[in-house]
Amino acid sequence: MATPISFVFFGTPRFAAKALDQFVAAGLVPEIIVTAPDKPAGRGLTLTPPAVKEWAIAHDIPYIQPASLKEIPSELTAKKFDVFVVAAYGKILRSDVLSLPTHGCVNLHPSLLPRFRGASPIESQILADEKPVGVSVMLMDEKMDEGPILAQMPLTIANWPISREILTELLAIQNGKLAADVLPKYLSGEIMPVPQDHSLATYTKKISKADGELDLAAPAYQNYLKYLAYDGWPGTFFFVQKNGAPMRVKITQATYANDTFEIERVIPEGKPEQLAREFFKSTGQVL
Repeated sequence: MATPISFVFFGTPRFAAKALDQFVAAGLVPEIIVTAPDKPAGRGLTLTPPAVKEWAIAHDIPYIQPASLKEIPSELTAKKFDVFVVAAYGKILRSDVLSLPTHGCVNLHPSLLPRFRGASPIESQILADEKPVGVSVMLMDEKMDEGPILAQMPLTIANWPISREILTELLAIQNGKLAADVLPKYLSGEIMPVPQDHSLATYTKKISKADGELDLAAPAYQNYLKYLAYDGWPGTFFFVQKNGAPMRVKITQATYANDTFEIERVIPEGKPEQLAREFFKSTGQVL
C-alpha cells in the first residue's frame, strides 16, 4: 500500500474543485483546504462562498479562508506537510509560504508551459486558436509560472473551438488527473523537475469587462473566438447609437459557419433578451 501523502490544497474557483475530484478519485485527500473569502455576487450582491469552500464542506474537509497570507495561518505551520498543491488559488504565495512543506509547492496550470503563463491561460488559448491545448504540473518558485516542469499533457479537442466553460472543465479534469498521478512519483523521486525554456514563454493578462467589446467589422472568426473565450464573464457586447447616445448590447447566443459570425440573440441595455434580427431591424442596424 502506498504511503499516504500529507498535503494542503490551495484553490478557489470551479476549476480547482473539479481538479480536487480527481485527487479524491486517486485516493489523495488534502488535510486542509485554503481558499478565498466569500464574496458578494449577483445583482443582490449576496455573500457567496467560492466553489472550493463548497467542495470542502461537502467532503467534510477542514478549510480556512484567509484574506491575506502576509501572516501565515497557524494551520499551515502546525505540522510539516509533505507538499502544498495549488490550483487557481488567486493569491501570490511568498517564499516563506513556498518553503513550508518538505517538498515545496506543486502548481496545476492549464496550458503547455512556457506558453500562456499568467492570469488567463484558458481564455488566451481560445483567442489564439491554439491546437493542441494542454495542461502542466510544475514546481512553484517566486516568479509567475516559471518553475520547473514535473509533467505535461497535450489535449486535442475534436470539435474545436469550444467555449471557455467547456474548456475549463476539460482542462481541470485533465490537470487534476495528471497531478494526482505525478504527485506520488515526484515525492518518491521517480520524477525529476525539468527547467522551462524561458525563451519560448508567452504571457497572458488579467481580463477586464472592457475586453468583451466586439468590433462587428472585425474578421468573423476572430469575433467568434472572442465570443467563446469570454463565455460567462465578461461576456461579449457591442455598441449601437440610439437617440444620439451609445447603447450597450450583450450577445447571448451566436454561431459561426461559412466564414460568418451570426449573432442570434442579444440583450439590449435596459431591455429583455430578444432575437438579434428583430433588434437590428428595430434599430435600422445592418451587419
